[in-house]
Amino acid sequence: MDNDYDALVIGAGVIGCAVARELSRYELKVALLEKESDVCGGASKANSGVLHSGIYSAPKSQKARLCVQGNDLFSKFTQEIGVELQRIGKLVVARSDKEIEELEKLKKVGKENGVLGLKLIDVEEVRRLEPNIRAQCALLVPSAGIVSPYKLTIALAENAWENGVKVFLNSKVTDVSKKENYFDVKNDNLTFRTRWLINSAGLYCDTIANMLGIERHKVYPCRGEYLVLDKSYDHLINHLIYPPPENGSGGLGVHLTPTMEGNILIGPSAEYIDEKDDIRTTKEAMDKLNVQAANFLKQLPKDAYIQSYAGVRCKLIPKGCEASGDFVIEEDEKVEGFINLMGIESPGLSASPAIAQMVVDIIKSRETLKPKDEFKTRRTGRRFGLLDIKGKSKQIETNPKHGHVICRCENVTEKEITDALDNPLGVRTLAGIKYRSRATMGRCQGGFCRARIVQIMEEQYKMGVQDITFRSGDSRLFIGRTKDLRGNDREES
Repeated sequence: MDNDYDALVIGAGVIGCAVARELSRYELKVALLEKESDVCGGASKANSGVLHSGIYSAPKSQKARLCVQGNDLFSKFTQEIGVELQRIGKLVVARSDKEIEELEKLKKVGKENGVLGLKLIDVEEVRRLEPNIRAQCALLVPSAGIVSPYKLTIALAENAWENGVKVFLNSKVTDVSKKENYFDVKNDNLTFRTRWLINSAGLYCDTIANMLGIERHKVYPCRGEYLVLDKSYDHLINHLIYPPPENGSGGLGVHLTPTMEGNILIGPSAEYIDEKDDIRTTKEAMDKLNVQAANFLKQLPKDAYIQSYAGVRCKLIPKGCEASGDFVIEEDEKVEGFINLMGIESPGLSASPAIAQMVVDIIKSRETLKPKDEFKTRRTGRRFGLLDIKGKSKQIETNPKHGHVICRCENVTEKEITDALDNPLGVRTLAGIKYRSRATMGRCQGGFCRARIVQIMEEQYKMGVQDITFRSGDSRLFIGRTKDLRGNDREES
């Protein structure tokens, strides 16, 4: 049957895509199912993009072990898929004697977990490294870094596809049943059959598990909101800046995160919510973020913000609980062949390469896997806007469409827009273009370039304006035209 697979992964966030790609190294027929119109449609796209080192997780926990392993693997991991990584380091800053005690505890935990290079630095060293930060001292974590979470996830999915994984988007799982030696997995249109079923559904991992009668864990959604600073303020910090974490808060505290593209993120907040898909931003959270960031950042101009957004954490621990919880990664003892990945919140992105290897090791413990003779890696060039004059001139000589800038804020060219539209997963939405090229992500937030992108979609890709969506079929931007291209009034609207 066309829909028979050796392994099927539910959920195309960073973990699901990493697992699918790792499985694609072997002679296996693999499928990846995602309910959204693109990969990275849930929590992964709202991730801070921080490569953690392992100073926060309890010693001997899966979180600690996999975070440290993942951090070690990340340089090779990102090189293989053509995604840039910067190990800029982290400062966990203390502003009181009590917080200094917390830094000592973090350093001790980090050493127990095998994190190298940890160092407590005094106020003079903090000032030298971070002139704009208020602190009495700080814990320096040199192995921490930053990566683009959406570029990472997209690259993993596309590399998995290049190695034979079938990717099914807009494919919400409606039912799962266990037969004698396989699973039937249904969406609205198809039934898939698979020997191994990997549950990487993020916030909905408990929903998938419940379909098989597994009810040991419940997800408690916790929303985190962010503020985004304009790139002109990228000079304010040089490292990741964190406060000591607060027990029972649901997060690591409001921190300052430089991004790969030059923006600084402020956040996230932490608020337990009732609905898993509630990603609204609130004035209350924005005000709180501003106040908390100002506590240790000396300069925070009011006109610096260009955007806000929110994501929802997948927690297995309810509000007010002092414990941080641990990752659940296991083949269910009662349902053979079902591998559960539950509660994969921070530092899930950092642990993703190690989690993917762990899933493959679970399968290897039960059967022999044959590596493929040829496994394809990826090499992608730098964005046009990040090249020097010589590099840009060379790109324009290679393809004149690079000489036509569509997004002025991010310096995105027509060639980069068409490359995004020609992605191997077949995604043709404005969000798909946004996360592949960064068009519409600058200070004007698409005010200038969105109309030009729509024109390219309509003229070069023959898409009717009424079929152009932001993310899915429910997010159409237009219902039709009031005028044709010659300016004549149309009867319909």
